Amino acid sequence: MNQKFYKYEAAGNDFVLIDNRQNLFNSKNPNLIRKICDRYSGVGSDGLILLENHKNLDFEMIYFNSDGSQSGFCANGSRCITHFANYLKIIKNKAKFEASDGAHDSVIDDLQIKVKMKDIKFRDIKSYNDSKMTTFIDSGSPHIIFKTNNINDLDIFSETSLNKKKFTEYLDGLNYNYWGLNKNKIKLRTFERGVNCETKSCGSGSVALAALLRFNSITENENILISMPGGELQVSLRENDHSFYDIWLSGTVKQVFSGSLKFL
Repeated sequence: MNQKFYKYEAAGNDFVLIDNRQNLFNSKNPNLIRKICDRYSGVGSDGLILLENHKNLDFEMIYFNSDGSQSGFCANGSRCITHFANYLKIIKNKAKFEASDGAHDSVIDDLQIKVKMKDIKFRDIKSYNDSKMTTFIDSGSPHIIFKTNNINDLDIFSETSLNKKKFTEYLDGLNYNYWGLNKNKIKLRTFERGVNCETKSCGSGSVALAALLRFNSITENENILISMPGGELQVSLRENDHSFYDIWLSGTVKQVFSGSLKFL
C-alpha cells in the first residue's frame, strides 16, 4: 500500500504530514514512524503529524517525535497542520483543533500562520536564581532555559549532556534552550527531546523564552521577535496579575514537497 505524505517546514523545523481522516495509517507502530522520519533511509523530519477527524472541531492533530514517541504540544507543527487543513479545503483562514494539551485556535494571515498557546501561570514558572538565569517553563511542552554569552559558538551537544545530569527531577524529559543577545537580536537554540538533537527552531521554546523575558522584565514589549538558526518567530503575549495570556506564535510555513511512501 502507498501512503501519500506532505513535507512541511516552519522556520526550519520540519515535519511529515499525513491526511489520516480514513484511519489507514498505522500510528501504533513507532518503528514505522522512526523509519519515515529518518534523514537517511526515510523522508527525514523532526516529527510526523497526522490530521484526523474530530467530532466537534475542524480536525485533530496527532503529533509524534522523530523517535516515534508522543509528547507535548508542537507549536510549529500546529502552524504547519493549519496550512495543511487549508490545502485540503477543511478550513479557510481560521481553525479550531484538538491537540495533546487540548483545543487551540489558529489563523492564516497572508503569509503568516499563527496559533494560540495555552496560558502560562506565574506560579508554574520555576527560577533557579543562578548566573545563567536558569528557568523552567511549560509552554505546552516542558522547557528549561539558560542564558549564554556565546550563543553562536555554544557546543549544544556537550552543554546539554551536562545539563541532563543536573536536572534529573524531570522524569518525562526536557527541551533544553539556550539564549543570548547578538547584534541586538534575541537568539535562541533548542535541543529537543524526542528528536535528541538541535532543531532549526522550536515554537514552544520561543514562547517559553518570551515568557521568561517578560517575567524578568528584560523587555516590556508585547510582541517579541525570536531569532533561531532556521529563521524568526514572533511571540505576542499579554499579562495580568497571575499569568501570561492571549499568547500567539506566528511565522511563515512552507509546503516543501509531497510524495508516496511505498514501504508500508
